[in-house]
Amino acid sequence: MRLFLIRHPRPLLGDGICYGRLDIEAEDPRPVAARLRPLLPAGTPVVSSPLQRTRRLAAALHPQPSCDERLQEIDFGEWEGRPWERIERRLLDAWAGDVLHFVPPGGESVAMLQARALACVGDLRGSDCALVTHAGVIRVLLGHWLRLPIDEWSRLPLDFGSVTLLELASDTSGTLLPAGAVLHYLNRGGADDVA
Repeated sequence: MRLFLIRHPRPLLGDGICYGRLDIEAEDPRPVAARLRPLLPAGTPVVSSPLQRTRRLAAALHPQPSCDERLQEIDFGEWEGRPWERIERRLLDAWAGDVLHFVPPGGESVAMLQARALACVGDLRGSDCALVTHAGVIRVLLGHWLRLPIDEWSRLPLDFGSVTLLELASDTSGTLLPAGAVLHYLNRGGADDVA
């Protein structure tokens, strides 16, 4: 099973603002889709997060994309839309101390994000698919399937409007196997990709 993990275009939001589940607009998806379309095999189904920054790109890539709530970015709860500098330092320190399990007030943990993203991929039943989603979702999937330590996968650089290709092993029934994942490439087709 091949997963084409696509990050949405750059959001139209000022620097230093906390956003995850916040539904904000992004740059025009049409040039991004034009760069990425040649990287997707013809007929590849496209599943998107329902947030507009992903949904608009999915619609530019495929005539009938589907949406899955489980592909949304992490929910930062009360932090959404606030400047990072105005979030209490003690809460940011608590998050840094337990990146996987800390829950921002009214939000969700990275472990919760990972569980729902993995459930979404598991429901694909071994079919190749393009997922138009967010950096957090892509990182938790790569971290899990490539068995990377959290301090590595939580910092993976993921360009806006790029595709990462991950191949997963499955059995004859389409059930994903815990070993055998191969990362073919990271960040292809992004605006900064010169290859």
